[in-house]
Amino acid sequence: MTPADFRREHPDRFFLDPLDPKGAEAALRSAGVLTEGESVVDCGRAGEGNMNCTVRIRTSHRSLVLKQSRPWVEKYPQFAAPWDRIVQEHEFYQRVKGVAGVADRMPAVLHFDAGSRWMVLEDLGVGGDYADLYRGAVLTEVESMELAGFMGSLHRLAPRAGESPLDNREMRKLNHAHIFEIPFQAANGLDLNSICPGLESLAQSIRSDASWMRRVTDLGQEIYLGNGSTLLHGDFFPGSLVRTPSGPRVIDPEFGFHGRAEWDVGVWLAHLLLAGQSGGVLRAWKEAYLPPPGFDEALVCGLAGVEVLRRLLGYAQLPLGCTPVGRVHRGEVGVEWVRRPSWAILEAGINEVSGMERISC
Repeated sequence: MTPADFRREHPDRFFLDPLDPKGAEAALRSAGVLTEGESVVDCGRAGEGNMNCTVRIRTSHRSLVLKQSRPWVEKYPQFAAPWDRIVQEHEFYQRVKGVAGVADRMPAVLHFDAGSRWMVLEDLGVGGDYADLYRGAVLTEVESMELAGFMGSLHRLAPRAGESPLDNREMRKLNHAHIFEIPFQAANGLDLNSICPGLESLAQSIRSDASWMRRVTDLGQEIYLGNGSTLLHGDFFPGSLVRTPSGPRVIDPEFGFHGRAEWDVGVWLAHLLLAGQSGGVLRAWKEAYLPPPGFDEALVCGLAGVEVLRRLLGYAQLPLGCTPVGRVHRGEVGVEWVRRPSWAILEAGINEVSGMERISC
């Protein structure tokens, strides 16, 4: 479905357009968000955003962020996506509302419209996300500990009385395909060697290892698609973090669900490896993270390995600033994390990669 198709089929729905400040002002005024005398001065995209259309609105009084989900992936419109994902994201915000250490590290929701699938959020500022970590920026140990504190508080959050688990099944199915299946398929439409020489050879060696592939399948079916009791962000990586004068803040929980805490942790630690961050950052994180009961460090390592490989071999590519050799080596470390999962193996991989040369590919 194209934007033109959408507008034709849903003429009564507000359609967020970063090039249409008048349309945004009309929607905000109708929703009662704008105060008397407040008007929209400017609007434009707020970051690159993979899943949703996200727009920063500057009014005569303040700055706001508008976010809308469509029936497709915003960055890759050829891929259909659950239209209701922003409803799931709003539900996540409701679950953590008022929770110390979590809600105060996320933007406040100022308005939500389930019918047109759009939301108005507090603007955390123009500091940008943490994607520069992939290009040589360094995460401080203090920042690492703050993020571990957020994750630990989230993961130990007890459900309220009568509250059912956040399932978010359709988004999990979509994500599962792009994490555990598509990156390891021979005919997935990606020319890996045009991305980085050596990646296709790495992918072929993985596909030919039946035992390794079974481990990945099991992790996807039993852990990611399985049920759990821990509320997860679901996509905790540098692109879901915003720099502010008060420290890192967390955004975009549209993949949130109740599952295993090891998923959030594994994804995050995979990105420490991909970004070449130091062992000291990892140790600071571990010192500050308080896991829920039954937490399995070996499982974290295996899940982290899958995340590393899907970011190298799948559609969700990252702006890595390493050499081609460094990129392939990160993949080799990810393979080993799945093959021999343990905290010691995970830590050794991060320590090794952090010492490698990091220059533009």
